[in-house]
Amino acid sequence: MKKVLSLVLAVAVIATLCIALVACGETSTASVNEIVIPEYTGTVPADFKFGLITLHDDASTYDKNFIDAAKTAAQMIGLSDSQLIIRSGVEEGAECTTVANELVEQGCMVIMADSFGHESYLMEAANLHKDVQFCHATGVSAAASGLDNFHNAFASIYEGRYLAGIAAGMKMNEMIKAGKFTADQAKMGYVGAYTYAEVISGLTSFYLGAKSVCHSVTMDVQFTGSWYDPTAEKEAAETLITKGAKLISQHADSMGAPSACESKNIPNVSYNGSTIEACPNTFIVSSRIDWAPYMAYIMYMTIEGHGKDIDDDFVGTIETGSVKLTNLNGNVVGRDVAVAIAKARAELINGERHVFDTENFTVNGEKITSFYINQTKDEAGNIVEGSGINVVNDGIFEESTYMSAPYFSFKIDGINFLNQVF
Repeated sequence: MKKVLSLVLAVAVIATLCIALVACGETSTASVNEIVIPEYTGTVPADFKFGLITLHDDASTYDKNFIDAAKTAAQMIGLSDSQLIIRSGVEEGAECTTVANELVEQGCMVIMADSFGHESYLMEAANLHKDVQFCHATGVSAAASGLDNFHNAFASIYEGRYLAGIAAGMKMNEMIKAGKFTADQAKMGYVGAYTYAEVISGLTSFYLGAKSVCHSVTMDVQFTGSWYDPTAEKEAAETLITKGAKLISQHADSMGAPSACESKNIPNVSYNGSTIEACPNTFIVSSRIDWAPYMAYIMYMTIEGHGKDIDDDFVGTIETGSVKLTNLNGNVVGRDVAVAIAKARAELINGERHVFDTENFTVNGEKITSFYINQTKDEAGNIVEGSGINVVNDGIFEESTYMSAPYFSFKIDGINFLNQVF
């Protein structure tokens, strides 16, 4: 499985700021490397079209991130407005297959869907249209599907959430030092959509980042049962605050939680983009996946006639520029946070630091020594002992290494689930 862009896609390395501290025009001086894709210099066929299917419209921060990435990738490759077709508000059901078929009829040669529940329905369309490439974010079935025109992709967003967690933990330390609460009261809250591995992986990495600098921190999690429900997300944040959370983060896609934090003056770490305009007094930072490099890659591969060679399990990383953080809000945190994040980022890239180092967490008081994925079952449906891939090696839980979608699903000590929604 490849963790970088395919070699057929040329890359250039430039120096860029990892984090900027937004306050009185100041910026940090920490510099890092980021891989970017140069402008496509080939000839784009006039009949080439790219289709994007999103669960919600751009009112959802998650879907807006995909929509913005598609527009950026289209510009990078040189598509005209008519060559990019975006269908928003497509439910996770048979409607997805219908819309995908319609996009094929409109001439789309590569189609991408952005939500976990789209996968099986997009695969139906892939079975019907073998000459069209279908790409799915967050999915798990491409490698085993037997289809050479169906592909999964994700990114190591746990790295970004971990770094955002460091900012959160440092803010908790600042509030403890200021006497706003004691170290044993250092509780964060987290608004999650579902009790899926993707969400658990993200909330755990965020917590581990915070715990790396604020050792007494704990975290409550409230699940909403929806990826996008402003009312439920706001109510979840308010519940967490009522139960003593001093800072809130989220893996849900509306402004519900950030708005609740702003109204109650609770620091907030958002997701998929900055909320500083709406929440100038509480927003700290946000992590996100930049899907533009992947979308440019699948466009390029398809245009060049190599669509079937698109990676089955593409994983973009923080090193390749697929995982990013927004600017820090200098009204809420100081320059020391930018420096700490830049240092941790460099250590993640060079291998000195690992998000899921099993020395740093326990499950029911015990360290994790093994976890198997892609296990086989016997005729009775029982898991065959020793089958599958052990993803814990040399004391590291190797997340998003053996398939693109996250598979860390443990509830570690220090994190409390207030409810569960599958």
